[in-house]
Amino acid sequence: MPQITVESKGEHRVEVPAGTRLVNAVRQAGVDIGHRCGGHAKCTTCRVEFVYGEPERRTEAEVERLEAKELSGVRLSCQIAVDRDMTVRPVMVLQDQEAWDDAGPEPAAEIEPPPVWT
Repeated sequence: MPQITVESKGEHRVEVPAGTRLVNAVRQAGVDIGHRCGGHAKCTTCRVEFVYGEPERRTEAEVERLEAKELSGVRLSCQIAVDRDMTVRPVMVLQDQEAWDDAGPEPAAEIEPPPVWT
């Protein structure tokens, strides 16, 4: 099983089955990463910076949202299926967001919207 390392106020590690959404793997590692839209590639609060293991494939939804927000150097964890060991740094976590009551609605197990890979 792939190992996910999350760098956020220390290191958090978790092993997850291949195919797990990265946003859910980060949460399983004990880090309250933002997912304000529920993992639908709309809000970009689930952004991560890759330290190691960045996958090449992207969903059309991820590409479109990052371009619309003029963001580079980050990926949307809600649009990534874990297929290897990865090390990431979440950009927005609950404990750093004073205006948030929670990190967001529960993301589904599968990538939403249904992925079209580029």
